[in-house]
Amino acid sequence: MTSTPKLLLNIDGMTCASCVARVERVLRKVPGVVEANVNLATAQASVGGQPDPQALTEAVRKAGYHAEIQTPAQPRAVPADTDPGWQVALAALLSAPLLVPMVGASLGLPLPMLPPLWQWLLATAVMLGFGSRFFRAGARAVLAGAGNMDLLVALGTAAAYGLSVVLWWRSAAMVAMPAPTAESAAMPALYFESAAVVITLVRLGKWLEARAKQRTLAALSGLQALRPDTASVRRDGVESRLPSAALRLGDLVVVRPGERLAADGVVVEGASQIDESLLTGESLPVARSAGQAVVGGSVNGEGLLVLRVTALADTSLLSQIVTLVESAQAGKPAIQRAVDRVAEIFVPAVVLLALLTLLVWAWRLGEWPLAWIHAVSVLVIACPCALGLATPATLMVATGMAARRGILVRDVQALVALCGVRSVAFDKTGTLTRGQPQLLGQVAAPALGSQGNEGPLPSFLAPSGGPDAKRQVWGRSQAMLALAAALQSGSEHPLGRAVTQAAAGLALPSASGLRAVPGRGIEGQVGARHLRLGSQVWMAELGVDLGPFLPQAQAWQAAGRSVSWLADDQGRALGLLAFGDTVKPGAAQAVVWLQQQGLRVALVSGDNPGAAQALADQVGIREVHAQVLPADKARLIAALRAGDDRHPGGPVAMVGDGVNDAPALAAADVGIAIAHAGGGTDIAINAAGLTLLRADPMGLVQAILLSRATLRRIHQTLFWAFAYNTVGIALAAFGLLSPVLAGMAMALSSVSVIASALWLARLKPMPV
Repeated sequence: MTSTPKLLLNIDGMTCASCVARVERVLRKVPGVVEANVNLATAQASVGGQPDPQALTEAVRKAGYHAEIQTPAQPRAVPADTDPGWQVALAALLSAPLLVPMVGASLGLPLPMLPPLWQWLLATAVMLGFGSRFFRAGARAVLAGAGNMDLLVALGTAAAYGLSVVLWWRSAAMVAMPAPTAESAAMPALYFESAAVVITLVRLGKWLEARAKQRTLAALSGLQALRPDTASVRRDGVESRLPSAALRLGDLVVVRPGERLAADGVVVEGASQIDESLLTGESLPVARSAGQAVVGGSVNGEGLLVLRVTALADTSLLSQIVTLVESAQAGKPAIQRAVDRVAEIFVPAVVLLALLTLLVWAWRLGEWPLAWIHAVSVLVIACPCALGLATPATLMVATGMAARRGILVRDVQALVALCGVRSVAFDKTGTLTRGQPQLLGQVAAPALGSQGNEGPLPSFLAPSGGPDAKRQVWGRSQAMLALAAALQSGSEHPLGRAVTQAAAGLALPSASGLRAVPGRGIEGQVGARHLRLGSQVWMAELGVDLGPFLPQAQAWQAAGRSVSWLADDQGRALGLLAFGDTVKPGAAQAVVWLQQQGLRVALVSGDNPGAAQALADQVGIREVHAQVLPADKARLIAALRAGDDRHPGGPVAMVGDGVNDAPALAAADVGIAIAHAGGGTDIAINAAGLTLLRADPMGLVQAILLSRATLRRIHQTLFWAFAYNTVGIALAAFGLLSPVLAGMAMALSSVSVIASALWLARLKPMPV
């Protein structure tokens, strides 16, 4: 985190990345500004340094936009929905009567064209009702001395519309002559459909972009929602319910079982199990007691806690995560910067060429109407219909294919960038593992396999008998599991559920007097015995003899397992239960494929080194980073991108499923979330560009294969789009392409681009 002071500005009026670049340029020129980053998704600018706030807003206003300083008390600014779906649908309905006859003619179907008056009415409605925003944005670009796609849309549609009006009026004047000829009475070639259809298609793209922005804001809002609105605060011995925003450093906050912690703090009273999975990504709850730190946003378990506030909302761990996500999302992908550069060069070049065509033809022939027609032909053929459709059409087909393969594409740029990644970082819990603790091992005391001094056991717990030692051990394990499951009957604790699931099918003895000991375990009467099941710390406090089982317990703990002890009230250990996560079936296969492709694969986990290394060994990952905090995960992504002596740098993909992964998912060149019941969170999903809906790591492989095919198709469609524009502009400038042929060429270029995009759907998934 940088120490440079930050000012947040809400910016209104930005429509594209060129607007972002223009706002950043004017902000950086303001005295006192050290850095300026504009986030189009949130319509905000983050300004570092100590500038005059009034100077910032004035600079933005002069650039053609509106800005206001956001104060800490203000809620997050949500950009207005300037592209509602009903407007796009209405524009399409108005454009359809203009487009259908033209499409029919290209297919050999003689559909009648609408009369010129009706064409003009429909096109005018689309131009004024739905295209005015492009003219306003284009005018701002001209005033700022820059060019963007809005300006090109405005020029192209205005040229087609204006030429159509002139030709229509000229034809009407000729018809009104005393002796009109058959040629003058014929319907003129008009281009109203070009103006209307281009505006409709571009508005459709803007609508899809607006939906993506709302999802981005939902991710940030979801992070903030983890903090409860109110908290129970104890001041001067009196407990009252106050807004979380009113908390002060040193306040005592009372957190009851099941409540979410309102702030970071230190426990001063009580003990409990804390579910930190939304922040740490680990499914196992952790014990917290007096003197230990807790994190705001986590959920209290079964015990009452009193904590002293150590960090307020703006400095809490949760707020730091939000800031990291915002900072990462403020960056712009390379493909967007390339489009900006092309637009800034292409638009002025086309306008200049059209003006040059007008002047040259007027000077050569002395006929301004003919020269004007040739100049308009240049603008018509340069209208960005095919160029604007090339990438979106291909990506629309690709996202549909991805959905059928269980891949949700929330950021199409992420799908394009995926094929270029050089490193893949995996989270552990919930990503490569199932995210649900299971009983993975158990060891029972010999006393549970004989009648010895313990008295007769119930018949269903009797040892299996016979000289076979394996059968004897299995009988003891069944006995211990049944006793532990009886203690956990009715428990909602994750480890309790794991025990009862493992004991399914066993007849359990009756249990009574069950009592949960916060932060320790559970105890109760099972048959004639008083038993306890819990942590090693609790067993040591009770004086239980742990010696016989310590080597096995230490081995399991070194492997990252969570160990619970079963003991009686006589201080005897009856056995051990080891819990842990299990690897997803496709995890190892996905890792092998990625490494065969020459990609650097790393495991990035907040878990302990033993658990992380054990999982890495199972799936074949050689690079392990354990005990990594959320902020460190984002920094680790930057380190992977930079590379080292053994690995070249390059784009990085991050795969995760928890809130703690959100900063890394946003900081990575491609963020990929795993969605699964009880594991994948909306926060991770919204912070990521791609989501694997089937919770299978092999979905990443399919996503990479689809990304490669998509990029190849985008390159092909862009080639044809540029080829049509380049050749067509040259022909129009030399007077070899009439406006009629220019309109036909433009339509043909759109058809070819869409056909090329649809061809992608014929591709079959490559075998893995």
